[in-house]
Amino acid sequence: MKYKSLAAMLSVGTAAIAIQVPAVQAQAQPTQQSYNIAAQDLGTALQLYSRASGREVIASSSVVQGKRSARVQGRYKADAALSHLLSGTGLVAELVDGALVIREGNVAAEEAGSTEAQGGEAIVVTGSRIRGAGPVGSPVVSIDREAIEKSGYGSVQQLLQSLPQALGGGVTETTLGATTRNGAGSDATYGSGINLRGLGNSSTLVLIDGTRPALGGLGGAFADISLIPVTAVERIEVLTDGASAIYGADAVAGVVNLRLRNRFEGAETLLRAGTSDGDMTDLQFSQIFGKSWDGGHVMIAYQFSERGALAAAKRDYAREDLRPFGGGDYRSLFAAPGTITAADGRIFAIPAGQDGTALDPSDLLAGVQNRHDNRAASDLVPRQRVHSLYASGEVDITDTLTFRANILAAERRYRQQGKTDFFRTAVVPVSNPFYVDPIGSNEPVSVAYDFTKDLGSQINHGRVWAISAATLLEQQIGAWRVQFGGNYGRQRSRASFDNAVNSARLRAALADTNPATAFNVFGDGTANNPATIDSIRGSYTTIDTFDNWSAALRADGPLFRLPGGEVRVAAGAEYRREAYDYFTINDISFAAPDAAPFFGLPGPRSVKSIYAELLVPIFGADNEVPGFRKLDLTLAGRIEDYNQFGRTENPKLGLRWEPVGGIALRASYGTSFRAPLFSELIGETVAFYTTLQVPDPTRPSGVANVIGLFGYAPNVQPETATTWTAGFDIAPPSIPGLKASLTYYDVDYRDRIGSASEDYLRFLVDRESFAGVVTENPAPGLVQGYFNSPLFFNPFGFAPGDISAILDGRTRNLSAERQRGIDFDLGYAPELAGGTLNLGIAGTHIFSIKRQLTEGAPSVDVVGLYASPAKWRLRGRAGWSKGGFSANAFVNYIDRYTNQTALPAARVTSWTTVDASLSQRVGGDAGSDRGLTLSLNIQNLFDRDPPFAELQSSISALGYDPEKANPYGRTVAIQAVIRW
Repeated sequence: MKYKSLAAMLSVGTAAIAIQVPAVQAQAQPTQQSYNIAAQDLGTALQLYSRASGREVIASSSVVQGKRSARVQGRYKADAALSHLLSGTGLVAELVDGALVIREGNVAAEEAGSTEAQGGEAIVVTGSRIRGAGPVGSPVVSIDREAIEKSGYGSVQQLLQSLPQALGGGVTETTLGATTRNGAGSDATYGSGINLRGLGNSSTLVLIDGTRPALGGLGGAFADISLIPVTAVERIEVLTDGASAIYGADAVAGVVNLRLRNRFEGAETLLRAGTSDGDMTDLQFSQIFGKSWDGGHVMIAYQFSERGALAAAKRDYAREDLRPFGGGDYRSLFAAPGTITAADGRIFAIPAGQDGTALDPSDLLAGVQNRHDNRAASDLVPRQRVHSLYASGEVDITDTLTFRANILAAERRYRQQGKTDFFRTAVVPVSNPFYVDPIGSNEPVSVAYDFTKDLGSQINHGRVWAISAATLLEQQIGAWRVQFGGNYGRQRSRASFDNAVNSARLRAALADTNPATAFNVFGDGTANNPATIDSIRGSYTTIDTFDNWSAALRADGPLFRLPGGEVRVAAGAEYRREAYDYFTINDISFAAPDAAPFFGLPGPRSVKSIYAELLVPIFGADNEVPGFRKLDLTLAGRIEDYNQFGRTENPKLGLRWEPVGGIALRASYGTSFRAPLFSELIGETVAFYTTLQVPDPTRPSGVANVIGLFGYAPNVQPETATTWTAGFDIAPPSIPGLKASLTYYDVDYRDRIGSASEDYLRFLVDRESFAGVVTENPAPGLVQGYFNSPLFFNPFGFAPGDISAILDGRTRNLSAERQRGIDFDLGYAPELAGGTLNLGIAGTHIFSIKRQLTEGAPSVDVVGLYASPAKWRLRGRAGWSKGGFSANAFVNYIDRYTNQTALPAARVTSWTTVDASLSQRVGGDAGSDRGLTLSLNIQNLFDRDPPFAELQSSISALGYDPEKANPYGRTVAIQAVIRW
C-alpha cells in the first residue's frame, strides 16, 4: 500500500531518489538541531538533509534535475530546514505515509520561487491564507533571489517595473513633472509605485511579508517601493488576479508581496557603482547579518543608495521646443526678456541685450512673443539618497509557541533642479520707475516674465521617512496553527519648492517708486537689486502623514480527510485603522508665510473584516483515476465594514485540474474593490467652477463659452471589479527543464474614480466620447446656480446667457473599464556543456481595454493609446551558468502605440532594449556560496533612445513618453558581493 501511494506521487518522473534512515535514528532527533548544508545540487542537498534530520525523503530525479538548493546553516526544526532548503526551487514537500515526497508546488509553485512563510515553518504563498497551498486557480509570478541577482537591477522598483504586466505610468520619479495622468500627480516626493495592468497604483495592493505598509502620496495613493532595500528581499511574489476576498481593499489588479530574507544565515556585504552614459551616477552599499541559535533567529540588513540627478540638457529629446523632431514649439510664454501685453490686448516683445533701465517704447517688437524653454535647465530625475534598515527575529517560547517581530525603517531625501511650476504674470503699475507703455495708454501693463535669472532655478527637495513594525504570536495546536499579530506603519513626507515668486511681495516691489529697490521686469534678469530679489523669493511646502494600525487573529488547519486529501480551511478576523493628515506652508500667495492644515479631509478610517477560505481536494494521490490525477477547489469570502462608506462583500472561486502528470488547467473567479483615497473623499471643500473658452468646431468662431467644474465631487463611493482567469501550466516529464504557462484574464472594472479634466479642451471636439461630462444648452436656472456659488470664478466676465455648455472635470465615480488579455511564459532550462542553459520569454498581450467614460457614453477601445498600456510587452531571457559563473541577457520590448493627444494623431514607434549581466564567484569552498562574487551589469546595452512622442501638458512639453520609456540611456554598473 505504501509503495502504491508513493508511486502515484512520483508518476511524473522516470526515476526517483530515495533516501532512508533507520527508524530508531529518526525517533532520536531533537526538536531543533544544527544544519550546515551548502548551496549545491538539490539532489545532493536532500541526501545531506535526510542524514542530518533522520527523515525519509523521496524525490523524482526529473523534479530535482537542474535545481540548486539554498544554503541552510544554523539550528532549525526539521520542517524549517527543509522549507529553507527548497526556497527558490518551486518545489514543495508533502508528507505521504510517513515519507516526505518532493514535488512541484501547486498553482503558485509552477512560477513562484520559495514558498516558505515568515519564520520558515510552513508553506504560505501569496494569494492564499492556507498553509501548504497556493492560490488555486490564480496565476502567481515570482522573482526569487537568484533571479534578482541575475537581473542586474539595483532597486525594487526597477525589478517590478520590468514585469510585462506592469505599466510604467502612474507614480514614478520619471513621470512626476511630465504628466498627471494615471495618478502621476498624486505624489510630490518622487517616490515609485507599481501599476499592474495600467489600472492604477492604488489598484495594486503591496504587502511586505503579508502586511500592509503605510502609504505615500496625496491621500495615501500608493506604496512607495523605493524605500524597500533590495538587499533584504528574498523574493517577490506577484499575484496577477483580483484578491479582495483574501486581502481586502485595493487588490483589484493584483497583489505584490515582498518576502524578506528573514531566515538569512551568515553575512553578506554588497558594493555597487554605476553610471548612465557618464551623466548620472549610482552608488550602493549594503550589509546583512543573520544568526540562528537553539530556539531563535535574528537578521538585520542595512542599505544605502545614492543616485545622482539626470539633467535634461543631457538628453536631446527632453525639451519643450520639439521642432527638430518634427513636432511643435511648446516653449513657455514666460521669458527674460519678457513680453508686454498692453491695455488693448496687443503684445510687444522686449528686446534682448538690455537691462530694462533705459527701454523706450520704440524699442519694442510689436506682435512678437518671446519664449523660453522652461525644461532646458531642469533635471529629468532628481538626486535620490536612501537609507533603509530592516531587522527581524523570532524566538520559540515553548515547543509549540513562537514569537516573531520585524521592523523596517527608511529615509529618502531628494533634490532636483526643477522647471518653473509657479508662473507669475507681472502686472506693472504706472508708478514703477521702469514702466514702459507700448501704446501710451498710461494704464498698467502685464509682462510675461521668467524670474529664473533673478531667483535661480526652482529647487524641488524633500524628505520621506517611513517605519513599519509587526509582531506575531503563533501557537501550534496539533495540525492547526493560530496566529495573533499586530502591525503599525507611518510614512511622513515633506516636499518643498524653493525659488518661487511670492505674489504679494512682488506686487509691492512692482509698485515701489524707488529705482534702487523697485523690481524691474523689462530687462534680461541681470539688473535687479539682490535685496529686492530676496524680498520676492517665496516657497511652497507640503507635509503629509499616513498612519495605519492593524490587528489580526487567524487560524488554519485541516478539517477532515476526503479520498482526494485533507480538506483545509483558513479563517480570521482583522481590524485596521488608517489616518491621513496634510499640511501646507504657503509663502507664494501672502505677504507672510501661511501655515495651515488642509481642511475637508475625512477623519480616521476604521475597517473591520472577517474572512474564510476553504480548500477541497476532490482528486489526489489516493484516489486518482485516468484523466483526474489531481483536482482542487477553493472557495473564499470576505466581508469588510468601513466607517466611511459601509460594507463590502467579496467572494472568490478557484479550480485546478491535473488530467495527467505535467499538465495543469486552472481557472478563477472573484470580485474585488478599491476604497476611495482620503483625498477623494474631500468633496466640494476642494472644488471650483470657472468660465472658460474651449475649442468647438460646430461654432463659426471655433470656440465656445462654457463653465468648467473642477476639483472633487461629493459622495464618492468604492470602485468595484469582477475578475476571472483561465489558463494552463505545462512541464512535460519527457522534456526536463521545459515549462510553459498561459493565462487569459478578464477584468470588468466599474465606478472608477477619476477625472477627465486633462482632456477638457477636447470635450466639445469629441462630443461622442465625452458626452457624459458635457451638459449642452444648460437650463438658465442651473447656470445661475453656478454663478451664485461662492466657488465660482468668472475671469472672462461672461453673463449667464453667454454660457453654451457645462463641462464636468471633477474627480468622481466616473468610468467603467473592461480589460481582456493573456499573460504567458515559456522557458527551457536544459543541461549544456556541464552547466545549465536558461532560455525563455514572458509577455502580455492585451486584446482590448474598453473604456466607457460615463453611463450611456460609447465604449472606446483605448489599448495602444497614449496613457494606456501598449498591446504587447515582452521580456526575453537567455543565460548560462556553471559553478560560480553566470552570463545572462534580457530583451525588453514595448509595442508601438498611438499618441491621440497630438494633432493629428501620431504613431509612436516600438522600443526594444537589451540588458546583460556577467558574474563570477571567486574563492570559497567547493559547493559553498561563500566567497566574492563580481558582477558587470548593463541596462540598455545598445543605448537606444526612447521613441519620439510629442507630449504637451498645460505647463510644459516633452519629446518622449515617460510611462513607456525611460531617459537613462546605457547604464553600466559593477558590483561586488562578499558572502562570509
